[in-house]
Amino acid sequence: MTRSGQRTGLGQIWAGWRKEYVSRGSNEDNRANHSKTVFERMFEGCQGPSKDRYILWQGTHCAAVLNRYPYVSGHLLVLPKRRISDLAGLNDEEYIELWQGVRLATEAIQSAYMPDGINIGVNIGEAAGASIPDHVHVHCLPRWKGDTTFLTSVAEARMIPEALSLSWDKLQEHWPKRTI
Repeated sequence: MTRSGQRTGLGQIWAGWRKEYVSRGSNEDNRANHSKTVFERMFEGCQGPSKDRYILWQGTHCAAVLNRYPYVSGHLLVLPKRRISDLAGLNDEEYIELWQGVRLATEAIQSAYMPDGINIGVNIGEAAGASIPDHVHVHCLPRWKGDTTFLTSVAEARMIPEALSLSWDKLQEHWPKRTI
C-alpha cells in the first residue's frame, strides 16, 4: 500500500517448501502402484470409533476421522470408506451418507468447540490441493474470528494448542448419538 492507503499491486508470499509437493509424480503415476491409501489402511479390520486410529464415526459407507495434520484443533475429515477420487464416482448411498456425516461432524464441532464459524471444503485432484488425490474427503474445521496467522507461511509450522487424543475425546463426547 502507498501512504495514501491505495493498493499498489498484488502482494506475494513465497512458499518454497511447496515445491516438493507440486513437483511430485502425477496422479496416474500414483495409481500405477495400486497401493492402498492411508484411509483404506485405517479402516482395515476396524468397526466403529477407534481412538488409536482417530476414527470418530463409521457409517455403512462413510466415516469421520481426525485430520492428522490439522489446521486447527478439531479439524476432521468425512470420507467414503472405499477409495474413490471424486464426488461424481460415489454411488447414491455413499453420497447421501457422506453429507449426513458432514452434518454430524459440524454438529459435533459446534458443540465441542463453540466456534465463530466452520469451514467445509473438498479439494478434488492434486492441482486443487488434495494431498491424497485418490481418496476424496471433506474437510470440516472450526474457525474463530482472528484465528489466522502467518506462522505457516513464515515458519513452515502450525500451532495446534490441543493434542489429537484430546481432540478425539472432545469430539467423541459431543458426537451426535442418533444414527443416520
